[in-house]
Formats: sequence, structure tokens, C-alpha cells
Amino acid sequence: MTGSTVRIDGNTLRLPGGVAVRFIRTLRLPEKGTHPLPPGLGEFPVRRVADYADSVPEQWRAHGGVMLPVYLREAMWLSFAGTTEPAALQVGVGKVCAVSGRPWSDRLSRDPQNYVVLPRQPWLDGINSGKGTVRQFVAVPLGLGASVEGQVTGEEVWGGVQLQTFPLNDAELARWREEERQRREADRSTMICGAPMAAAAAAPAPGAAPAAPRRAAPAMGLGVGGSMRQEVYRDDRPPGAWSGRPAGRVFVHLVTPPQWRRITGEAPPPSPVDRAAYTSAGLPWFDYYDQDAEDLSPTDTLSAVRPAGDWLGDDHEPWQEPSPHQVHPLKDAPGKPVEDGDW
Repeated sequence: MTGSTVRIDGNTLRLPGGVAVRFIRTLRLPEKGTHPLPPGLGEFPVRRVADYADSVPEQWRAHGGVMLPVYLREAMWLSFAGTTEPAALQVGVGKVCAVSGRPWSDRLSRDPQNYVVLPRQPWLDGINSGKGTVRQFVAVPLGLGASVEGQVTGEEVWGGVQLQTFPLNDAELARWREEERQRREADRSTMICGAPMAAAAAAPAPGAAPAAPRRAAPAMGLGVGGSMRQEVYRDDRPPGAWSGRPAGRVFVHLVTPPQWRRITGEAPPPSPVDRAAYTSAGLPWFDYYDQDAEDLSPTDTLSAVRPAGDWLGDDHEPWQEPSPHQVHPLKDAPGKPVEDGDW
């Protein structure tokens, strides 16, 4: 336990420091080639494990946290928004860091970097597996060795997704707040003088554009699918800028649709839309590139992770390449507490 509160607001996880994380349904990419960012197709429903203590596996009660339903080989991405102050967010897949490929840690590391920096990083679609690319998060059953956890550690014990936030330390936070105060005063002076506001003020909130149109042991984990163009940004703050203690953490269990119905009594969401039909309809894909940011180089561990098709068979769903006009460039851009447990 960290002593800080994580809450669900609708289907959004709200972690200390104003960090908001949503799990977004999306189209699964082909496992060969590199592609634009797929669209968001709505949010995964998220529920507290503690609200279903009588029907979840005992091990889930021990871990606490939340759960969401996901289909076999369904793809997802994580949207980060609402950050009121800078935060470092660790993302684990089966307690393997999705950024560094190293085992889960309660401390931040810079070499290799084991976190993303918010609000700089607007979303994360997969593991940091290539220079300027990630391999898509795809749900796989545990027990086959197809998950990132199984490939990196040789075991499949945890499954799910793990999130943990760290704030700036007191000195860095005070410096950042003073810089923000000065920036706001400068913006106010600009408005008084009649000059236009910065274009960034009209940019969409991080993650918003794609999301709008874009057993006793854990049952499901995350493997990887196709590759897409996406940067994982290097932290440009000085070493030691972040607190040595996490502000909050949460364990996210992945549930099969039948298991979701049995546990919650709710119907799971419908299966994902056919990607060929989506592209044929002329609906948008996305491209996001920030020329001013430095991409974080992948580690050998994550670049060697193989796609789910190596275990589950070829992807027979037809692929239709989106036309250039369908690829849209993107600009920069309360509830009950969630119970934490031992993990």
C-alpha cells in the first residue's frame, strides 16, 4: 500500500497528482510492417475488484485494484490525460516494465528509463520495441508463453497491467509551479496586448482525438501485435527530480468476456469492429510526431518480444492499407477509492 487514493471516475482511473488513465479499445494491427496509429473505439469498462469480492478469484482479492473485460487478441491503448502537475508513470505488463523491459520496481530508473513522463507522453499503445515505434498491446491467455511476461521472465505469474505514479520532489515541484506562474502572467500580458494566444491552447487534450473516432491465477495478460509509429519520450528533467516514493499504484486485472459476465452480471462489450470494414468506410487513422522531443531507445529485451501470432496462429483478418487522406496528423497536445493489495 502507498497510503494514497486511486479512484474510478466512470471508466477513468484517477491516480494521485491528477493522473487520469483510460483503457481504449482499438483495431488490431497486422503483425508485419509498421503502421499509423489506430483509432480509439471507445473505453473498456472498468470495475473495482472490491465490489465483487464474493465472485472474483481469491488471488484477485489479495491484489486488489480493478478489472476490465477483453477479448482474445483484442488490442488496447492507454490514454493519459488530466495531469495537473508533472508525474512519472510506470506501466507494467505482467510486472515487466513496458518501457525498459526490466522487472517491476518500486523505484524510478533513468538507465534504462522505466517510466513515461506526463503530460509529455499523451498515450502508450504498446511496448517500447523499436526506434520511434512500439508494438501494440494485444490480449493473450496465460499459459502459452505468448505474453510479454512469459517471454521476458520465462514464467506467467501475474498477468494484467500495473500502474504506479511518482510526483516531482518538493524542490522541483516548487520550481515548476513558479515557472507556471510566470508563464501564466506572460500569457495574460499577451492577451492584454491583443496578440493571439499560442496555437497549443487550441490543441486537443492528450488522447482525446483518437478516442473520439480513435482460473485462480490471472486469466489474461498482454502480448504484442503489430508495430506502429509512436515515440516513447526520454525524460529531460535532471536526475533526482522525482520523489523517491510512489504516490499511488493500481493493479488492473484482465478478464475474459464470459468471466466478466459471471463476476459482474453485466454483458461484456461487443467484439471489436472489423478493421477492413473500418478502413473501407473511410474512417480516420492517426499520425503523431514531435520533432522537438527525444525518443527513448528500446532495450534488447523488448525489441526481441515476438508477436502473439507466433503462438496463436496467423492473423487471417484481411488488412486494407488506409489511403493517405485517412491518416490524420495530431497536434501536441471521483468515485469510491480503489483498494490496493499485495503484489
